[in-house]
Amino acid sequence: MLHRLKFRTCALIAGAAFVAGAMFGAPAAKAQDKQPIKIGFSMSLTGFLSAVGKQGLLGMEIWRDQVNKSGGLLGRQIEFVYYDDKSSPQEVPGIYTKLLDVDKVDLVVSGYATNEVAPAMPIVMRKNKTFISLFALDVNAQFKYPKYFSVLPTGQATKTSFTEGFFDIAKAQGGLKTVALAAADAEFSQNACEGARENAKKAGFNIVYDKSYPPPPKTTDFTPVVRAIQAANADIVVICSYPADSVGIVEAANEIGLKPKLFGGAMVGLQVTAFKEKLKGKLNGLVNYETWVPDQKQMYKGTKEFFEEYQKRAQGAGVDPLGYYLGGWGYTYLQILGDAIKGTNSTDDDKLADYLKKTKFDTIMGPIKFGNKGEWAEGRMLTVQYHDIKADANLDTWRGMSYQTVLHPKNLETGKLNFPYEKAHQ
Repeated sequence: MLHRLKFRTCALIAGAAFVAGAMFGAPAAKAQDKQPIKIGFSMSLTGFLSAVGKQGLLGMEIWRDQVNKSGGLLGRQIEFVYYDDKSSPQEVPGIYTKLLDVDKVDLVVSGYATNEVAPAMPIVMRKNKTFISLFALDVNAQFKYPKYFSVLPTGQATKTSFTEGFFDIAKAQGGLKTVALAAADAEFSQNACEGARENAKKAGFNIVYDKSYPPPPKTTDFTPVVRAIQAANADIVVICSYPADSVGIVEAANEIGLKPKLFGGAMVGLQVTAFKEKLKGKLNGLVNYETWVPDQKQMYKGTKEFFEEYQKRAQGAGVDPLGYYLGGWGYTYLQILGDAIKGTNSTDDDKLADYLKKTKFDTIMGPIKFGNKGEWAEGRMLTVQYHDIKADANLDTWRGMSYQTVLHPKNLETGKLNFPYEKAHQ
């Protein structure tokens, strides 16, 4: 009898526990499933990259808000966890360690730029996370990480892509033989300059000057750099630079009267509205890379609507008022991640990486398919020339195509080169 009583008591206890689990445990588990999907990243919100980083962040926020308004992903809202990397690569490893170990984010994406993406890679790899980067040049060449995917329209030939159009244009002019190369001593600039050397050799140019300079803040006066370039007396001048030095070199070139036949290359920052406003007519004649321009050929599904929303939000927000350089791409790399989450019905990194490798994505910045090393299967880097910029140039000038012509690639061409630089500069 005692044994039977014990058995019945145990059965009652077990049954009560099952009922309690059914009443409380299942909803708790369900509630856990409805926790926000946390996406972690760093972004340059102060320092010399902040003019670009802030517009990228606004593009990301527009994507998040649109997704959340439509019900989220997997029935869960999107939440950002991010920190300012202060435009300093040294800040990045600590940020990604905190995101993954302390904040316990579900997914990570990169901040802006090569110099900030590279130091995040070892942390991301150690945690075996899928990683979509934003404007990082050939970062995965050394890591060969299979879960890395780059949102930058370089194509498979990463390092050469930034100046390929420039050298194709230079070669087509005929009679140009010598080139001067100058690059900041920073990861992006060195990668781009390595590609420029390869392009110069392929096009048959003789390199008569090839030197690096310390990037800001170590270098603040670029007159000596430009004077050394001028002394080389090269037919064409290619600069591989970051925003602050791009502005400094253009100003110094105007001050001392640098007049090669062709001038430009891989100068980051000239695409930003604030720097265009600062330099205005000093930009005339420059031939430089671009990643997107507001030409009708480059309007895809949702492009116009995105930039209308961006520019409405940008008013009074202290960010680039147009968002053409990084705003659309900030939206796009999360648009790709969101499509992968929907396509796999999961936030599992292995499933996401597999889907990213196999899928062609239709984005507001055009179709994107990833190839080897996580770079684009086909590139879409542009080469443009600035021209006819007047002293009274304003936001309406930068909003359109009146001051810039797409020269390369041919299928996106909007006009012809004004040659030589001295003529176009006037």
